[in-house]
Amino acid sequence: MKKKIMVVDDDPNILNLMKIYLEQERYHVIPIIDSTKAIQLFKMEMPDVVLLDIMMPQLNGFELLAELRKLSNAPIIMLSAKGETVDKVTGLELGADDYLVKPVDPTELMARIKAVFRRYSGNSEDSKILELPDLIIDLGRFTVTCKGKPVVMPPKELELLYLLASHPNQVFTREQLLDRVWGFDYVGESRTVDVHIKRLREKLPEHEAWEIKTVWGVGYKFSI
Repeated sequence: MKKKIMVVDDDPNILNLMKIYLEQERYHVIPIIDSTKAIQLFKMEMPDVVLLDIMMPQLNGFELLAELRKLSNAPIIMLSAKGETVDKVTGLELGADDYLVKPVDPTELMARIKAVFRRYSGNSEDSKILELPDLIIDLGRFTVTCKGKPVVMPPKELELLYLLASHPNQVFTREQLLDRVWGFDYVGESRTVDVHIKRLREKLPEHEAWEIKTVWGVGYKFSI
């Protein structure tokens, strides 16, 4: 079955070019020009990847990204003519998996898409699963269950949680977490880690058996 890729952009010429590029690689393309209809179409189609423009009327890319992240952990790649660092940081902190500046080279775009597919691929045999009291983290399926209920998390939050929980009581500096979760070429800064830790604490209730602790002046650890 072909992988589904939703492309959201208010420029019909770009939509057409993207459709041509992606169909040549045998992807099933779902183009949409009206960002206000993207959420409904996303629920209907459940695409495997979303390519999302930022500068759109009515509902911009950042707003749409935040709404999509409430629904799914599907990979989202931002595509924008805005190449400023602050825009890249905003997109990544809201849960985007990657960010490309237009005009996008087709070869690089396909490489980035294949890279997110590799990261998200996994099956029951080789999935990395952590089981703690009232907490199950399945990195292969990108799911988290706390006290028997699913917890929706963007990929980076989940990867950060998995990294900490898979090394109990080990202290990580912010720089180490940036390198391990976001990669050496991440364009943001260490406060990104603080933002994601804050969100993890908000989503996971306090538990007597485990806790994400701040090690003042150093970083964070998953204490058990």
